[in-house]
Amino acid sequence: MTAPSPAPATYLAPAKVNLGLSVRGVRQGGYHDLHTVMVPLAVGDELEIAPAPELSLRVEGAVGLPADGRNLVYRAARAYLDAAGVPGGAAITLHKTLPLASGLGGGSSDAATTLMALARLYPAGVRLPELALTLGADVPFFLLGRAALAGGVGEVLTPLPVPKVPLVLVNPGVEVSARDAYAWLDGEEEFTSELDVEGILTGLAGSGPVPYFNALQGPVAARHAPIRAALAALTAA
Repeated sequence: MTAPSPAPATYLAPAKVNLGLSVRGVRQGGYHDLHTVMVPLAVGDELEIAPAPELSLRVEGAVGLPADGRNLVYRAARAYLDAAGVPGGAAITLHKTLPLASGLGGGSSDAATTLMALARLYPAGVRLPELALTLGADVPFFLLGRAALAGGVGEVLTPLPVPKVPLVLVNPGVEVSARDAYAWLDGEEEFTSELDVEGILTGLAGSGPVPYFNALQGPVAARHAPIRAALAALTAA
């Protein structure tokens, strides 16, 4: 009689929002210098991960999302297993609930959650922040697990005491890749100064309006009428 397969462990891969995003300039290689306040949310995707002889990924809830090396979850798992020298693999199911290309960091969070889950499953002396950065600029943030001011390309993280507040997420049904959004900003060269971080924190604490700012909003909204309509509806409300 063969032993039953271990039950998979379930992990939440939280979404994030930028409560302010300033793009200071562009570096060689296409990365950007950022000054941004990022906070994790209580909603996100879900991952089920169990040890297995080989690495496999199944995706549910997102039509057309690949389940091979083009998927950040698969790439994160492969990177960790190789770095840790693990001879086995993992059976991973990604339950995708966040909309794709929505600025919520879903793919980056999925990748970071995969790294942390496999580090728990197969402990080794792998430096996760360095490995995370090879997968994407936002991935190290999701290892932190709390609100932070991010600088550099997103990897220089300073925890921030952001109060817990309710927020409204609106998805106008338009997918916008980060690559496109930054390319449009580069074309206009509308780079911006540092955020008023103290003003953001003070406003969130209830001491006045929050000076929200997102350098990508203008170029993106100019190209997508549904996003302009959603912003107008939120402003009117």
